[in-house]
Amino acid sequence: MTLFNNPNLLAPMLALIVWSLIVLVWLYATRIPAMSKAGIKPGAAAEGAMSTLPAGVRSVADNYNHLMEQPTIFYALAVYSYLAGHQDELAIGLAWTYVVLRVIHSLVQNLGNVIIVRFSIFGLSSLVLMIWAGKEVLALVGG
Repeated sequence: MTLFNNPNLLAPMLALIVWSLIVLVWLYATRIPAMSKAGIKPGAAAEGAMSTLPAGVRSVADNYNHLMEQPTIFYALAVYSYLAGHQDELAIGLAWTYVVLRVIHSLVQNLGNVIIVRFSIFGLSSLVLMIWAGKEVLALVGG
C-alpha cells in the first residue's frame, strides 16, 4: 500500500501537512539569503522592510500563509468526515484532489505566479471543498 491508495481519510491530511512543512523550509531557504543580501535585520521585518524583497521570495512567504488559511477548512472537513465514519471512496478522492490542487497552486505561485492560473486552481480547490461539505451535509440530514 502506498500513501496515495491508502483507504484512510487521514492520509491526504498528513500529505498536506508535510507539503506545508516543505513550503516552510522553502520559505526560509529563500527569505534568509534574500534578507542577508538586502541587509535586512530580523527586527526590521515588522517595519515593512520585507516588502523590499524580490517578488519570488515574497511569493513563497505568501504561499505559506495561504497554506495556513483555506486548508483549515480541509483539515476540519477531513476530521469531521473521519469521525462521522464517512471514509468512502468519494471522500478520499475529494481529499486527494484537494491536496493535489493545493500542491499545484503552491508550485504555480512559487515558480512563476501566473495569477489567472493560480486563481483557477484556487477556484477548483474551493469547489472540491464545497462538494465535499455538501456531501457531508446530505449525509447528516438524509440519514
